[in-house]
Amino acid sequence: MKNQLKVVVFVFAALLLTACNKKTKETDTSTTDTAQTAPVDQGNAIATDGAFTAADLETNSCLMKRVVYFDFDQDTLKPEYQAIVACHSKYLRDQASAKMSLEGNADERGTREYNLALGERRGNAVLSAFIANSAPASRITVVSYGEERPLCLDSDESCWAKNRRVEIVYTAK
Repeated sequence: MKNQLKVVVFVFAALLLTACNKKTKETDTSTTDTAQTAPVDQGNAIATDGAFTAADLETNSCLMKRVVYFDFDQDTLKPEYQAIVACHSKYLRDQASAKMSLEGNADERGTREYNLALGERRGNAVLSAFIANSAPASRITVVSYGEERPLCLDSDESCWAKNRRVEIVYTAK
């Protein structure tokens, strides 16, 4: 009887480990697929020849990308924007006088109050990514405009997608 119980416990443990391993493999595969299809230019993500200068804000391809887009009703940073955040984080570390504002926005759907809160959550999600990349949080502010500053005024999905964003705005270079 004890041997049968040991076998059952062993088989159950093996099944649990197998189930966990499959889930991990699926997650790793989807992350790799997303990274390969991401439209972000990662070639100039971080300067390899030293520190960024203030002039790089207008000439470096990764520093010129200053918008992070979000899915409908979401505040989770997409993996394809990690390179942009890493690049701007390095700039903030290299330039002691640089300061930025993360301006969160939402599309027109939802109440004004909800969209202001969503814009703030999106800005804070980008801020968290900056902090994770060792950017000095004391030089970053988060502002939410909700639905008040749309880039596109049409009422369709392609337009709404442009309005669900966080803009990286340098207030001091």
